[in-house]
Amino acid sequence: MINVEHALGIDASHLCEAKDGHRLEIRTYSAFSAMQRSAAKDNIHINIASGYRDFARQKFIWDNKWQGLRPLYSQTGEPLDAAKLTSEQKLHAILTWSALPGASRHHWGTDLDVYDKLAMAQAGQTLQLIPQEYSEKGPCSAMHKWLVKHAADFDFYMPYQDFTGGVSVEPWHLSYRPVAEKMLSLLTLPALQALLTKQNIQGKAEVLKRLPMIYHRYILNEGISDREHQEFK
Repeated sequence: MINVEHALGIDASHLCEAKDGHRLEIRTYSAFSAMQRSAAKDNIHINIASGYRDFARQKFIWDNKWQGLRPLYSQTGEPLDAAKLTSEQKLHAILTWSALPGASRHHWGTDLDVYDKLAMAQAGQTLQLIPQEYSEKGPCSAMHKWLVKHAADFDFYMPYQDFTGGVSVEPWHLSYRPVAEKMLSLLTLPALQALLTKQNIQGKAEVLKRLPMIYHRYILNEGISDREHQEFK
């Protein structure tokens, strides 16, 4: 049975082994495999770039970005100088492209980043997971179009298909709705706050101070509130 520790990325007992060393939630993997087989009949070769990611891994990514050990980007993909950002600006820069530890949809095993492995190889490109790879002229364009048309047939959807002022557009990100919705309902603001209070993450004071905003704008991906929009102008 799904529980809050699964949703927070601190319990992986709900997972099964998927291909190429990835792990997914059991029902998600079954649905993905069926979708993968169906796509192959249309010469679309869907592969997993990233599946389950636990709290520790997400914390490692977060801490490195906060410390300037990994690059930061604006919502439009322009490099940012971390040393010139305020703590609040740094927070938003990271959250636009990376989830807060404990709040990543990749914790759930229901969400995965996908690409067309054969198309990338034929194009002679190394996967970067950038929008251009999935745009009209990108090697994963045909796969993306196929998913837009058929993903829902297998109960998958794209939670970051549109930018609303929260998480940037991620055309590679799929979510298995039947289980992901249960996970999201378990990922409450009090549960996340209780976990992060006990953890030693970089920028902890800034995160906890702004956690309600983070929860609505980025985790629920509701985007910028009317009040924030006025401040943002």
